[in-house]
Amino acid sequence: MAKPERMLSSPGNFRKLLTYQKAEIIYDITFYFCHKYLRVGDRTIDQMVQAARSGKQNIVEGCKFSLTSSEIEIKLINVAKSSLQELMMDYEDYLRTRKHRQWEENSVEITKMRELLRNKRYGTDFYMKIVETRPPETIANIVISMIKQNDYLLHKQLETLEKDFLENGGLREKMSRMRLEHRKKN
Repeated sequence: MAKPERMLSSPGNFRKLLTYQKAEIIYDITFYFCHKYLRVGDRTIDQMVQAARSGKQNIVEGCKFSLTSSEIEIKLINVAKSSLQELMMDYEDYLRTRKHRQWEENSVEITKMRELLRNKRYGTDFYMKIVETRPPETIANIVISMIKQNDYLLHKQLETLEKDFLENGGLREKMSRMRLEHRKKN
């Protein structure tokens, strides 16, 4: 016998999402970077920390909204993506205004960073040990690499959410379907 459809499925566990894990690392490094390398009173500190936080927190909220609203979930994941893009621009501004080199797309550094980022076992502690021994321009480039990777992952997550919505519909459609099935049985 087929398992009956449930109106409200369990919300996703955001901590298991790779996009959340990466966003948390980006937030932690950004908090460290801003408080160590930007001047106290610099408004950029609040802007960067807030953009990093928004990237992380909107993934959490989106995941929790998955219970009742596919639309809101998709919008919040897109807000996370946008917030991280804003943060990336701040890191690029940091490099440009201080005449530091931004790693080129196919540079040795980017290639090595991509290899490192592919390993899903490495969390905040691993990256913080690296960051704490590097100059600020290297940290900025590391975070830019992380944001680019997470942007790709968030794009794939949005594609998956879109596909799921097209195949299964949203809560209203599910409720209507279940109500019609209930009427047929009774």
